Amino acid sequence: MNRRGFITLLGGAAATWPLTARAQQREVPMVGFLRGGTAAGGANLLAAFRKGLSETGFVEGRNVEIEFRWGLDSRERQAEAAAEMVRRNVDVIVAPGFSVAALAAKALTATIPIVFTTSGDPVQLGLVASLNQPGGNVTGFTDMSSEIVPKQFGLLHELLPHATRFGVLITRNYPYYDRMSTDARSAAAAFGGQGKIVLTGIAPDIDAAFAEMMQKGIGGFAVPDDALLFGRQSQILTLAARHGVPGVYFSRDWAVAGGLMSYGPPATDQGRQGGIYVGRILKGEKPVDLPVARSTRLEFVINLATARAIGLTIPDKLLALADEVVE
Repeated sequence: MNRRGFITLLGGAAATWPLTARAQQREVPMVGFLRGGTAAGGANLLAAFRKGLSETGFVEGRNVEIEFRWGLDSRERQAEAAAEMVRRNVDVIVAPGFSVAALAAKALTATIPIVFTTSGDPVQLGLVASLNQPGGNVTGFTDMSSEIVPKQFGLLHELLPHATRFGVLITRNYPYYDRMSTDARSAAAAFGGQGKIVLTGIAPDIDAAFAEMMQKGIGGFAVPDDALLFGRQSQILTLAARHGVPGVYFSRDWAVAGGLMSYGPPATDQGRQGGIYVGRILKGEKPVDLPVARSTRLEFVINLATARAIGLTIPDKLLALADEVVE
């Protein structure tokens, strides 16, 4: 909830990378952009990505083209989209929030540069060798938000001090499931409660997940930065309102759309940094020489209209900590 923010670039010197044959064959370079959800839902991230590109001298439609693939809300669709971009021999593949797509692309090409943004540890995932020296053709941005669920539980505890059970809503393929499970249980235990991992998958499973939360008496739940849930925002928020269960989500757009609270890194940070790195690569720098960037900025948003709708009074302590209050 610290209002001060900065992005730390973890060392490393940039070198010049000659223009590839791909760029020479096209009038302008082409970037493949892989993302879940809808273009409307990803509007802020996309605007930040374009801003990062423009800071390095690239403007879509003028000297760079972007091929978008939205709605990639399953591992299979992510892998298919990554394979398509490799077949099309794009100049850079960017996968904001999609570690699966980045991993799939990495397995298919050692030459096309890949820029990822991920919510967890890219070294643990196998995307890069280290943050300072990524190695290979992959680099990007991490916000390490897999560490944030315990803090989200802390916010729920401040709101619901007598609740004994908190849930985490994630898909079965969430890459940090093991760590999330351990952290959630430890965090809940610190408040004298229990942390439950509630698994979900495709749309029908989300209904079942909420039914399970109600059956288990979960007082509130957290939604981490699980890319496979990006396209299910409306369904999740509708179910949370229907059941009257408080949720804390990973990004501001969920709170603005009707979620009770959000706590996590701004999507605009990863979008802008991704755009900057894509631009630098298009200018000739190598991914191997671009250290993984990390955001340390976090924002806390409260939606008072949602609180009133489900009969909750937000404590003054939480209101004082909020970076933004949605009326």
